Amino acid sequence: MRVLAMLHLYPPAGNAGAEWAMHTLLAALVTAGHDVDVLMIEPHREMSEPYTLDGVRVHPRRGKGDPFEWLLSDRAPHVIVTHLMNTPRATVLGEMYGIPVVHVLHNDHDHERSWLVRGPDLVVYNSEWVQRSCLDWWKDTQTGTPPPGVVVRPPVIAEDYATEPGDRVTLINMCENKGARLFWALAKRMPKMRFLAVKGAYGAQIVQDLPNVDVQEHVPGGQMREQVYARTRVLLVPSSYESWGRVAAEAMASGIPVVAHPTPGLLESCGDAGIFCDRDDIDAWERQIRRLSKHLAWKSASAKALARSRELDPSADLDRWVSAIQTVAKG
Repeated sequence: MRVLAMLHLYPPAGNAGAEWAMHTLLAALVTAGHDVDVLMIEPHREMSEPYTLDGVRVHPRRGKGDPFEWLLSDRAPHVIVTHLMNTPRATVLGEMYGIPVVHVLHNDHDHERSWLVRGPDLVVYNSEWVQRSCLDWWKDTQTGTPPPGVVVRPPVIAEDYATEPGDRVTLINMCENKGARLFWALAKRMPKMRFLAVKGAYGAQIVQDLPNVDVQEHVPGGQMREQVYARTRVLLVPSSYESWGRVAAEAMASGIPVVAHPTPGLLESCGDAGIFCDRDDIDAWERQIRRLSKHLAWKSASAKALARSRELDPSADLDRWVSAIQTVAKG
């Protein structure tokens, strides 16, 4: 089976959770014996030559005509995979050339789910709640039957992230939506506590200068274990929106307790291991951080995190993904 993925960016140029989730999914197809090529639709100054990552062949953008080197050749794909901003163009090209299109849906934003009306051959939802939200939207706004779908949770392979936790209270991505202002307020309140601020892959980064805070430059996904989780004792995820929360799953692989805002995605990904506080209640966050500074409280929370990480083993999700793509490609 030949798979063509049309994506805006790809690791290591693209380092957000959606890009790494997509890479793990595509690498699983390679492991299953399929040929996978990625077309990067956005130019990137650091990526100009083709490269291979875990068997996935990646082709940086050269021009608008890039897809036609596949669509009009003997390398024509059996299926097109896409997500985020590239969904419209990939869908149109799939329609033009009679190639099935798989839409990987990472959220329930209007501009993302609106492309369901074009009838992709398969929608891959990243969580149960995103699927429910999109199907409720379909029921309220559309007629007929929604496109077929399957839930495949963002796969986190625990051994890629597991390490001995460090001593820092950490936030990953210092932008407003991820809770940077809360982070800095907490660091000011607790000057004897050690914090780690990790710059993110996107968004305006809010960075201050405090003696108890180390600021870490943006870290490629493949280096998160050594540069972030090995320094982290507690992970904060006070995001205003998370459809899943990949960093929470990554941290739990090391038994790192996660304190999070109760978005539907974080509630689903963290399960009973999550420690939930409203992002507008700074007192609650301070109480939990201070509680987790105690050895017994941290050990109990750490054990729950490790147990949840085992529950999130991606093997079944990856098998479901490979099977679904093979079925779509066979038509």
